Amino acid sequence: MPSHAVSCRNRASATTRARWAIRAVGSNKAGICIMGARYIKMGQRIQSALSLLYPPRCLTCGDLVEGAFGLCGPCWRDTPFVGGTVCDSCGVPLTGPDDGARIECDACMQTPRPWRMGRSALVYQGHARKLVLALKHGDRTDIARPAARWMLRAARPLIRDRTVLVPVPLHWTRMLRRKYNQAALLAQAMAETGQLDVCVDLLTRSRRTPSLDRCPAAERHALLNRALDVHPRRWTRVQGASILLVDDVMTSGATLAAAAAACYAAGANDVCVVTLARVAKDTWTCMWVIWNKGETIGFYR
Repeated sequence: MPSHAVSCRNRASATTRARWAIRAVGSNKAGICIMGARYIKMGQRIQSALSLLYPPRCLTCGDLVEGAFGLCGPCWRDTPFVGGTVCDSCGVPLTGPDDGARIECDACMQTPRPWRMGRSALVYQGHARKLVLALKHGDRTDIARPAARWMLRAARPLIRDRTVLVPVPLHWTRMLRRKYNQAALLAQAMAETGQLDVCVDLLTRSRRTPSLDRCPAAERHALLNRALDVHPRRWTRVQGASILLVDDVMTSGATLAAAAAACYAAGANDVCVVTLARVAKDTWTCMWVIWNKGETIGFYR
């Protein structure tokens, strides 16, 4: 593992422990205010020491940066952030003006999504792909915090009052092998940063499925049919709620579709999705349709 990755991980874990110590004291009532202030000062000193021992580095290339858990200028420039006109169902970037009407890409027109709206922070290519794979398979849990900020910015149109963030679950056998669920890390970081409600165990994966990386879209949907369920003890959290599903990557959307179906079956009022990255095929013509009150009023290529 690169030295800058180890540095980021050590800095993240030490910073987290310091914050836990501060919160543990700060959560108590009167009588320990002085001790709480001492712990806060101690935490600030720890942060200063960490800055000397583990100076902030770019998440992608490892160069020194001004702020912790960020990107350097060149990597920021070369990271494919999603902006401008996007598909309202999956968040893939599109060409053309955004006049406020609902817009969908050709993939979402061909395969209607069971959720209301979707957004993604990055296009799954280049530096974005490196970041996702490092978070998913490289134990780079320090990436979750900045990624959560990017996802919150992208998901702003989806968040309502009392929205509940729900990560897409892993099967327990895969969880044992990976040691953590990257979607849960993203959801927890989003909840902490945006002061939102989160329920990491609301969904369960009742059936193990093979790796879907090279499966065609139709096979993905078939394999994931009824593979996800709402936890029996979490049904009351779903009924009438606005659910925001969180995952690291959207490819065909089959996993998110299974999760959305499970939420609606349990009585969810509204389901939207947000992912860190969206796979966008270069061969797509990016044909999109504008909807006006449910009526198609034009096609553009």
